[in-house]
Amino acid sequence: MTIILGIESSCDETAAALVQDDRTILAHALTGQEERHRPFGGVVPEIAARAHAEYAVPMVEQVLQEANIKPDDIDAVAATAGPGLIGGVMVGLVTGKALAMAWNKTLIAVNHLEGHALSPRLADESVEFPYLLLLVSGGHSQLLRVNGVGDYDRLATTIDDAAGEAFDKSAKILGLGFPGGPAVEQAAKLGHDNVDLPRPLLGAKEPHFSFAGLKSAVVRAHESGKYKPEDIAASFQTAVVDCLRDRIEYSLKIIDPIDTLVVAGGVASNGAIRAMLTDLAIRYDMRFTAPPPWLCTDNAAMIAWAGIERFAAGLTDTLDFKARPRWPLDSEAQAARGAGVKA
Repeated sequence: MTIILGIESSCDETAAALVQDDRTILAHALTGQEERHRPFGGVVPEIAARAHAEYAVPMVEQVLQEANIKPDDIDAVAATAGPGLIGGVMVGLVTGKALAMAWNKTLIAVNHLEGHALSPRLADESVEFPYLLLLVSGGHSQLLRVNGVGDYDRLATTIDDAAGEAFDKSAKILGLGFPGGPAVEQAAKLGHDNVDLPRPLLGAKEPHFSFAGLKSAVVRAHESGKYKPEDIAASFQTAVVDCLRDRIEYSLKIIDPIDTLVVAGGVASNGAIRAMLTDLAIRYDMRFTAPPPWLCTDNAAMIAWAGIERFAAGLTDTLDFKARPRWPLDSEAQAARGAGVKA
């Protein structure tokens, strides 16, 4: 039985997990930083990095104690190596390197996006390659064909803002609180879809996403003083759902047939988006699956699972692997693993 320690520190959650190759999560610990960043209305990179340095080792100690696992029982250490806020990424990767060296274990440098991409296979053992993945988070809006471990075809990406960033900025504009995604979703439940907002790239003959114009429209609607924040939130969420649906449908019409649709990333916990994807899968005779909401947000269990998948495939790394602030998830980028910031 293979056991992997996972460490995640790409944004504002410090997490560690121990996962077994039979998909058993032996232990998982996570410390958020919401109170530290709340006064600023968003994540401050330097504050995040300092918090990761404070929490990383205690999180590892916690999961080892909780699972009653000793370092000798662990086969490898998997740590997020990018993309993300580089200070936090470096803290987590250095911690992983130090433990791998001290324990004489293999290091697996995990692309954070690959952690999200493979998380549906941790949650559901029946998910087989290939599948179509909608990856939506604070920093990413992508459609990927997941062919196998380390084998990804990126079909579409955002040309400006990611959906998650638009949620966060809209929440800040409307004074809904932090974190923005859940705040907008809760406000939308109390509002009405009665604000005329744009659907960027709707019907365009290209697969990509765009949310900057929608975010700007939220600013104008709010500054007009004509609408309640809850109504703007509801209208904004409906517009995002419409854009995602349209872009996915466009891609489904131009790619080879595929029978499984999955979603991952922090925005994947949004109920309206999940409902849309469920309906879309039914329309296109596809199977739809999504990890539970906690596994969609940043966590170390998905990093450990990606480590298990890569370990099984013989895809491991050396201790001179460099942290990467940017790291696209496609086969070409995966082949160029290692170039980045020294860590």
